[in-house]
Formats: sequence, C-alpha cells, structure tokens
Amino acid sequence: MGKPVKTPKRTRREQAAATRERVIRAAIEVFAEAGYVGTRMTDIAGRAGVAVQTVYFVFHTKAELLQACFDHAVLGPDRLPPPQQPFFAEISAAESGRAALAAFVRGNTAILTRVAVIKEVAESAPHEPDAVAVVERSEQLRRDGLGQVVDQIAGRWGLRPGLDAGDAVDLLLMLSTSGPFLELRRYGWSDTKYAEWLTDALARELLA
Repeated sequence: MGKPVKTPKRTRREQAAATRERVIRAAIEVFAEAGYVGTRMTDIAGRAGVAVQTVYFVFHTKAELLQACFDHAVLGPDRLPPPQQPFFAEISAAESGRAALAAFVRGNTAILTRVAVIKEVAESAPHEPDAVAVVERSEQLRRDGLGQVVDQIAGRWGLRPGLDAGDAVDLLLMLSTSGPFLELRRYGWSDTKYAEWLTDALARELLA
C-alpha cells in the first residue's frame, strides 16, 4: 500500500481567512433570519462554530460585521470590486448601447443574487445609525460605479434627448437596485426574465 498523502497544514493567515469567511457566511444567514436588530453576535458565533470572542476579535461590532457581509456579497468569489469584474470589460467591448446595458445587467444580476438579502436586512433598520451608515456607504459606492457605466454610454452612444448624466445615474440606481429584483422574484420571475425586463427598461430610459 502506498503511503498516505499528507494534507499540508494551513498557515495562520489561511486559518484566519477561513474563520473570517465562516463567520461572514453564518452572519448572512442569521441576519436574514432575525433581522439586524434581532441578530446577536452569540447567535452568529454559534452558527459559525467559533467562540463569540473570536467574532468580536475579527469584526469588533455588529455594524462592522454587517459591512463585511455587504462587501463579501458585492466582491463575489473572485474578491473583485465591480469595476474589475468581467462584466465591466464586456461593457467596454460592447458594440452598441443595448449590448453594453445587457452586459451591465448580467453583472448586476449576479451581484444582486448575493447582496439583495443582506441589503434588505440593513434597510429594515432605519432607526439604527450604524446600519444606516452601512447602507449609505454601499449606495455611494454603487453610485460611483454606475456613474462610470453612464459615462461610457453617454460618451459612445449618447443619452436620450433631455436626459443628463446625473438623472441617468439616478434612473440606473433606481431600476437596478435590490427592491425590484426581490419583488419580482417573489412574483415568481426567474433571473433570466428579470434580466430581460431590466435590459429593455434601461434601453428605453437611457439610450438615445
């Protein structure tokens, strides 16, 4: 018989990263079940299988953990901010305004499947200043990123008459946010049907 293959030991940094990932995944589940106000750090620790002191050591506060959940969902498995994700390159390579919007919708829908629930949790606590701050920071980052999308569309194909860039960003933010996505999912829409609707709506509202 051959010698058993030894599994290489993880470094301390790898162990810390794995613990952080486990806590974030547990937090997303608990936040979704109990809401922001109803979630306790002890519940998250129990779900993650770690000591509550570990959760506090890594994240310090519930609000900091909520922000980490947001960031984890937005960055995705490759840990890249949206402007560095493949769909942004597809927008740049598009040969028409509609193709650029379709590329945006594909990327945005993938992000929404990860972030919509945790965003809904944060927005359900409007009287919690820490949760409000997380939402506001995340929305500002979205606005900055979508501004880049509008700049490309306006510069290459033009916006519809009477629509300036600022209003175009507002419309893009409103139509592509998590609210319509979750509501249409509740009505039984598939992600594909949602993406087709959003592409059509954005083309009507934005393109010249």
